[in-house]
Amino acid sequence: MITPVEQVEKRIEPDEWFGLTPEDLLSIYRTMYTSRCIDDREMAMKRQQKIFFQISGAGHEAVLTAAGRASRPGYDWFFTYYRDRALCLELGVTPYEMLLQAVGAADDPASGGRQMPSHFGHIKYNIPSASSPTGTQFLQAVGCAEAGVKAARLGLEELVSFENDEVAIVCTGDGTTSEGEFWESLNTASNLKLPVVYIVEDNGYAISVPVEVNTAGASISRLVSGFPDLLIREVDGTDPIASYGVMTEAVAYCRERRGPALVHAQVVRPYSHSMSDDERMYKPEEEREEEKRRDPISNFGLRLVREGIATEEELAELRETVKEEVAEAADLAVEQPQPGPETVYRHVYSSSVDATSDDFETEPHFDGDPKTTVDLLNACMRDELGRDPRIVVFGQDVADVSKENYLEELKGKGGVFKVTANLQRLFGAERVYNSPLAEANIVGRAVGMALRGMKPVVEIQFFDYIWPAYHQLRNELATYRWRSNGAFSCPVVVRTTYGGYLAGGAMYHSQTGASLFTHTPGVHVVCPSNALDANGLLRTAIRCEDPVLFLEHKHLYRQPYAKSPYPGPDFMIPFGRANVVRPGKDLTLVTYGALVERSRKAVRQLEKEGRPVDVEIIDLRTLNPLDMATVSESVQRTNKVIVAYEDAKSFGFGAEISARIADEVFEWLDGPVRRIASLDTFVGYAPRLEDAILPQVEDIAEGIAELAAY
Repeated sequence: MITPVEQVEKRIEPDEWFGLTPEDLLSIYRTMYTSRCIDDREMAMKRQQKIFFQISGAGHEAVLTAAGRASRPGYDWFFTYYRDRALCLELGVTPYEMLLQAVGAADDPASGGRQMPSHFGHIKYNIPSASSPTGTQFLQAVGCAEAGVKAARLGLEELVSFENDEVAIVCTGDGTTSEGEFWESLNTASNLKLPVVYIVEDNGYAISVPVEVNTAGASISRLVSGFPDLLIREVDGTDPIASYGVMTEAVAYCRERRGPALVHAQVVRPYSHSMSDDERMYKPEEEREEEKRRDPISNFGLRLVREGIATEEELAELRETVKEEVAEAADLAVEQPQPGPETVYRHVYSSSVDATSDDFETEPHFDGDPKTTVDLLNACMRDELGRDPRIVVFGQDVADVSKENYLEELKGKGGVFKVTANLQRLFGAERVYNSPLAEANIVGRAVGMALRGMKPVVEIQFFDYIWPAYHQLRNELATYRWRSNGAFSCPVVVRTTYGGYLAGGAMYHSQTGASLFTHTPGVHVVCPSNALDANGLLRTAIRCEDPVLFLEHKHLYRQPYAKSPYPGPDFMIPFGRANVVRPGKDLTLVTYGALVERSRKAVRQLEKEGRPVDVEIIDLRTLNPLDMATVSESVQRTNKVIVAYEDAKSFGFGAEISARIADEVFEWLDGPVRRIASLDTFVGYAPRLEDAILPQVEDIAEGIAELAAY
């Protein structure tokens, strides 16, 4: 526990209390002490094996309590990290609620027992569910602030909840400022003058790495000084009064929409990083003693006594009361049941809007001449932007002209493949706009916007470059609903082009890799093979309430065989409904994307050669969910099956389908499950290399003939 230390300090006059009353000061002390008391109780519970992990906010209490007092719970938004216990207490989260998370209770309001302790979240106070990855919160906070500003400009009061002077507060340790997403977020926050308050809680260490190793010049506030319109303030984060003064200034700056702010607070870490760490292995004893001397709670208590705000006896009584309250909360929490095994699938996907249901099955009402896949994707987004004013479309090069004063005289870009052409002209630059060339920036901001009720439809220009966004896609977008036990969700549509069969694409414009996303729970993966399906599936993706990765094959964008007339503004196709594009009785061929047409050609080639095989071709259309029922029914009739896919053969999506077939319909098989796919290498630039690497019509035809003869 805390050991008070002597500290020589000048008296603080009341006019230097920034409007805080004696009652306010005692309340601040109570929150700070409560935070430390919960940490100490959890550490004892961990030793008793009543909880399973512990990480503390010790030493950070002063600036965090000040931050909570300078802001408005349920009005502003708060993106926390694992040291932010005092902030959440000040906002209204109770010790009991925190201890429910520590014991993994089903009634834990942050996660329902699904997340580790100190992964704060509370829908009542606008605290989105925190995650363990360091640095993913920055871009989400920027997107959250952007959503509030954009909703106000667009007049969405009846559709999106926002306040005209709200701010987003995002917290971090000093170590996490090395993450690239920190810098991406500052770039956008400054560029758009968004109301984001960054609080850097600098305790001098990123676990064992000291700040001078982590940060050039050992000062993040000096490094970021070049960002325009960014208010920067440094403060002794162990002093709650000084911290309150700085925090009120930063919050006011953002409320006035003058730009973002960064508060660099020097704090201490008197305990090890977590109970899995021992700081004595890397932190010198003199540093540890200095941290004890600067302890914010003991020093603030001495200060309150010195200033005549309270007597030592009164503070001792307050501390004893807090200890009793925390002990009672802990005793009650350990009695609460953990979630049952039957709950594990709850909130992986939306329970209220089922994208696989008949609600998304509508008939097309065709109009006009056949259109390309590009045309019908564009038409779908045009329809949906007109239907739902919450929808925004952004990404690299998606706008017509970023310099709007030239919009009338220039043809415009509208995407490198023209899929978003003229959408900016029709709906304005508030709703269709370009992003920086930064994939994590696109997806992270979309997550933050979707948390607020906006409907982002974003574009990653090429699947080959999606990897900087993988952190946001896998650890954030996919998990938000589940990890918050249904309190928060992120219905974002991420469109991206993929695949080969365009001469010259080479290894960085031909990648597929859908299996890296299909085994990620919480995200639907869609892969249309023609214009009509693309239109209907994209509309379902936009109208459903789950995250969707929408894969658009470049080769299919303008193929004549993929064309279709416009099916109308409400045409939809449910997810998980494969399409039997060619009935047959001899053999089943399961495929998707560009290999659908190649499979048709392979069947026709065999017929021309006098080797006909009556092949049933199944176009999966969506990879997750997978329509295994249609596949199984077909295989039980034909008794032979080939899985054809464009990805590398080994460990690809086809391997999963093959395993499911072997597991579920083995008794009906009259031959081995065969796979036809790309070679286990990279796509080469030279056409001869590409042809040899990617599955061709001849490969499929020979595979059909061989299996038919088995």
